[in-house]
Amino acid sequence: MTTRIGVVVMAALLVLYLVLVGDRAFKFFATGEPIAIAIGVALLILPIIGAWALGRELLFGVRAERLGRLLEAEDALPADALPVRPSGRPERDAVDAIFPEYRAAVEAAPEDWRAWYRLGLVYDGAGDRRRARHAVREAIRFSGRS
Repeated sequence: MTTRIGVVVMAALLVLYLVLVGDRAFKFFATGEPIAIAIGVALLILPIIGAWALGRELLFGVRAERLGRLLEAEDALPADALPVRPSGRPERDAVDAIFPEYRAAVEAAPEDWRAWYRLGLVYDGAGDRRRARHAVREAIRFSGRS
């Protein structure tokens, strides 16, 4: 729940920032000066990119959470009880030991969203966020086909 609160707070702050930057852009337009208008255009493009990025990340989070709930309802989440650090994250060596099993599951069924999602969880446990996000994106992509 604290993650959701953090996401909501960050999203609200970003929206506030985008509104303030957009307001400033229109004030630059009102001057009529060519350089000020160019700055105004740049200030409008940045909020558009920011809004797109925010929407994309929020949609990713919602879709990933939905798939996680589906796997949990199916009792298909990884059942490996791994030793954890004081922070609550699994120990890297323990994750590395089970990784081949989950990678083999994806190789055996490359279009199975469940295998991709579980692989994403293992990557996340290993601390490899980039590959974890990629695996979960693949799970989201393949979940629409099943």
